[in-house]
Amino acid sequence: MVKSYLKYEHSKTFGLINSGSSNVIWAPDEPAAEASSRHTGAGRAVVGANEEVLCWDVKKGELQSRWRDVDCNAEVTAIARSKVDGDIYAVGYGDGSIRIWDSRLATVMISFDGHRSAITTLAFDKYGVRLASGARDTDIIVWDLVAEVGLFKLRGHKDQITALHFLQPSEQLEPTEDGTDVTINNTTESDNSGGFLLTTSKDALIKIWAIASQHCVETHVAQTNGECWAMGVAQDASGCITAGNDGELKIWSIDLKGLSEAASTVAEGAKRTFLHDRGVLYRQGRDRTVGISFHPRMSYVAVHGSEKAVELWRIRSEPEVQRSLARKRKRRREKSVAGATEEGNVDGDLEEKSEDVSAAEVKEIFVPYVIVRTGGKLRSIDWTRGRVSRALQLLVATTNNQLELYKIPTKQDSKKSKTDKPPDYNRTFSVDMPGHRTDIRSLALSSDDRMLASASNGSLKIWNVRTQNCIRTLDCGYALCSSFLPGDKIVVVGTRTGELELFDIASSTLIDTVQAHDGPVWTLQVHPDGRSVATGSADKCVKFWNFEVVQKEIPGTKRTTPRLKLVHTRTLKVADDILCLRFSPDSRLLAVSLLDNTVKVFFVDSLKLFLNLYGHKLPVLHMDISYDSKLIVTSSADKNVRLWGLDFGDCHKAFFAHQDSIMQVSFVPHNQDGNGHHFFSASKDHLVKYWDGDKFEQIQKLEGHHGEIWALAVSRTGEFLVSASHDKSIRVWNQTDEQIFLEEEKEKELEQLYESTLTTSLEQEEEAGEKSEVAPAGKQTVETLMAGERIAEALELGMADLELMREWAATKATQPNLAPPQRNTLYLAFGNVSAEEHVLGVVQKIKAPALQDALLVLPFEKVPAFFTFLNIWVSREWNIPLTCRILFFLLKTHHRQIVASKTMRPMLDGIRGYLRQALQRQKDEMGFNLAALRFVGEQVRHRGTKEYVDEDAWEEEDVGKGKKKRGFVDVS
Repeated sequence: MVKSYLKYEHSKTFGLINSGSSNVIWAPDEPAAEASSRHTGAGRAVVGANEEVLCWDVKKGELQSRWRDVDCNAEVTAIARSKVDGDIYAVGYGDGSIRIWDSRLATVMISFDGHRSAITTLAFDKYGVRLASGARDTDIIVWDLVAEVGLFKLRGHKDQITALHFLQPSEQLEPTEDGTDVTINNTTESDNSGGFLLTTSKDALIKIWAIASQHCVETHVAQTNGECWAMGVAQDASGCITAGNDGELKIWSIDLKGLSEAASTVAEGAKRTFLHDRGVLYRQGRDRTVGISFHPRMSYVAVHGSEKAVELWRIRSEPEVQRSLARKRKRRREKSVAGATEEGNVDGDLEEKSEDVSAAEVKEIFVPYVIVRTGGKLRSIDWTRGRVSRALQLLVATTNNQLELYKIPTKQDSKKSKTDKPPDYNRTFSVDMPGHRTDIRSLALSSDDRMLASASNGSLKIWNVRTQNCIRTLDCGYALCSSFLPGDKIVVVGTRTGELELFDIASSTLIDTVQAHDGPVWTLQVHPDGRSVATGSADKCVKFWNFEVVQKEIPGTKRTTPRLKLVHTRTLKVADDILCLRFSPDSRLLAVSLLDNTVKVFFVDSLKLFLNLYGHKLPVLHMDISYDSKLIVTSSADKNVRLWGLDFGDCHKAFFAHQDSIMQVSFVPHNQDGNGHHFFSASKDHLVKYWDGDKFEQIQKLEGHHGEIWALAVSRTGEFLVSASHDKSIRVWNQTDEQIFLEEEKEKELEQLYESTLTTSLEQEEEAGEKSEVAPAGKQTVETLMAGERIAEALELGMADLELMREWAATKATQPNLAPPQRNTLYLAFGNVSAEEHVLGVVQKIKAPALQDALLVLPFEKVPAFFTFLNIWVSREWNIPLTCRILFFLLKTHHRQIVASKTMRPMLDGIRGYLRQALQRQKDEMGFNLAALRFVGEQVRHRGTKEYVDEDAWEEEDVGKGKKKRGFVDVS
């Protein structure tokens, strides 16, 4: 009988606030659904957290929502918020896919797949109907969010795209609030068809692309000393700042008026430049600049690198610049008077020329304001745009898993005196409790599996496993190992300095610190009887400590309180540094792994050597002993796992388990389901694997982490396991009732390998083709290939069925009692649908962004059959938008073959006739509905107008002049 195993699946993730792969977006509080719910005022922070997007309440530090697409395991790399609808977010992922999320429902609205590598930047246009994406594959793709298709792909940069921004030349000519609706609509339509795109790349170039003509109109070298890493554009799009290495900032002015004229000019005129270099500034920090952000309302710019500082620059107003220039002219005049008289005249001429503010140096316009020191290295920043306040508020996401909100006072007085000090900023809010600042090095579960202790450099956190809430946060040293003591009230932590720290969970206090070793305490384990603990260190000693309760006096009183104390009893010295030690569950043996690649097994009572386990090529990093004390599993830096028998020390099996060092292994602690010899291994290759120690087979591969896995803990019941990684996340994997079989798992792995090689070969074919400046925005994936195959299969069956039904109809004209023919069973299974309904159903099930790539899979010999069905759909007016989209795409793709074919002309003429009728009917219907909506709008407007009489004024007039007619006033 084939053996089955129970499957483990990822159930929850916690301990992660934000990951360093994505940027942060500030969003205002959502409108209160109930009168009782109040806004906190600090807004929300939308951040990427591995493959999820998290929405945090900045003031409360609480998680509001979590967005996760179960079909995507790639980490989030870029987030952008729509300027029109604040609930719409575009999220880019590491696999090159883009998803449009509705934040209220936490659901994916549209999925795009066009890039071959990770998305680096995203930008919405002013009207929220187009999205531009840049990636590491050097391509820029413009997406139409209404039609849900990629418009085109721009290729011109030679390295990854670092920033994007839509330029709308009509921004300066925007209609006022008094303008009519018709004017606004006309402006929107004209802008959607054109506009410009400003892009920067790591290749140190800045480019302007014309969207209407799909070509690059201007290119400049953005940085003089290497790559261009960031770009910030002013709110009015009148200028921008690019930044690169060594703290260099280059200021550019943008000629929007010239761009507007160029967009409206058809004839080729004199060559004009729209980007003008205004000068160079230098930051105080000389590291690489990775972010620039203009304040949305005030004249401030925030610039930051990857260090712990944000530099704020203030943009001077025109009067300030004039005063500064006047002071400089005065100084020059005084110097000239002290010198020769002729030189003074010359300087006077120069002074007259320099009065123009637009010609002033950038150092006169941009002045350093303040440097904000943050609590960690920066990943990204965003200005908060909440209620109107004179103070600046800056949201900061750091690489050490925390969010901070800083408040910076603005410059009250424009006059600057020599005694002016930099403004005092303060950190108003932070989100840092639900996660560690550094990598988690150790995990420990309580005896009832309800609490989890996670230890890192500087902090120990206690979590509720069921709710994932952080119960306690305690300050500790550089933790390397940890464990709950019997009773689950105290946690012991071994540190890098050789100390053992005892923490009381209930009171959140450090009970005791013991200087246990002279080197780092790499490992510790509580004895199976629960009365002692053994510790192993780099000082080549294993020390045994008994638990004793001593009475400690309370200072200032005669009372005493019981306190736990560790009492050193025995020491075992070995020949090399100790990396791991484990007691056998029967308390008979102690296994110790050394830095010399060996494992030594001692008797616990006499500490005499029992076994020497040789075989690993590199040090054994971790090991574990099975529930029956018969097997020991060892994991090493040589990427191998070895199973040994503890009776004679024989190696049962050695197998290549992971692609990197194996940090931890752990047996299932019991044998209730016959899985006592099953074990888990965690590695730096981001994987957790589940193994059968009797059959020496891999049962399952648990994928999910995006960094090296440092720690692993299996529950006492074996129903779940917990893993902690370099990506700062703690993941819980639950055992399910679903059964898995080894053969099926192997087949799945082979299928995944085949699919990955297939997509890789398709990408290589695309790269091998000619690289023009503009290309279709598509990408062949396994999904599009399968969709194309489904369409081809449906067309083949459909044409056969159409022919069959045509013959039956012709025969039935002469034989009225003829029975219907035997159709394909597929149609009968779908409720005896017609062939044209079936083909339409197949096409409708394909996602809109993948439809064009699926149609590219079809060979030309299938196109006539497709036109046959398109003709039927048009004549019956079925899904006209989809029909038109398919028709126009096929005509564009196969234009030459269609023109050369004589047989397709009659069919195309028929489609054209039906299509014009259908479109005219839809146009009339839309016009009728628009007129009705305008009429209803007028009725609403009239009903909102009330008439009233000012009775006091009427009475006064009536008394003074006799009776008069009432005067009615209209008030909207």
